[in-house]
Amino acid sequence: MDVAAGILGFEAEIAQNKVCLIEAGSILSTKQVKHLRLWIFECREPGHQTFMLGLGAAVLLGLAHAITNLLGGCNCISSQQEFEKASSSRQLSTACLILTWVVLAIGLSMLVIGTMSNNRSDDSCGFSHHHFLSIGGICCFVHGLFCIAYYVSATASMD
Repeated sequence: MDVAAGILGFEAEIAQNKVCLIEAGSILSTKQVKHLRLWIFECREPGHQTFMLGLGAAVLLGLAHAITNLLGGCNCISSQQEFEKASSSRQLSTACLILTWVVLAIGLSMLVIGTMSNNRSDDSCGFSHHHFLSIGGICCFVHGLFCIAYYVSATASMD
């Protein structure tokens, strides 16, 4: 699911760039558009396809996280002393669980920011949202790696 979410994040970024190029391409050349988009302030038209792809990526990321936490079971460590006494596989599973939450927060934030910038019904001018969707897509892949590590180490620590 994380891989699918990452791919959707990248596809949303591509769709967003196509909307910007089509809109600005009618007035400017492609070289001028690339130069113009380097500035922090830009005018752009929101894209419905970008919105749907970004929304799909965010939903898949959230579902993948919920399923991983359910499959990994309860990995409760309430103090530093308990963490130090725990086995290395339990320590690894706890660290991976924390990292999955951190990557989820970052990735979901990036996907939501990129998606919401395409939710407006009219043209918008403002601070550019460069690469939020692709950064969210990368976070989906990283989240998948930490989820696999968490599941394997949590399963190993149950024995």
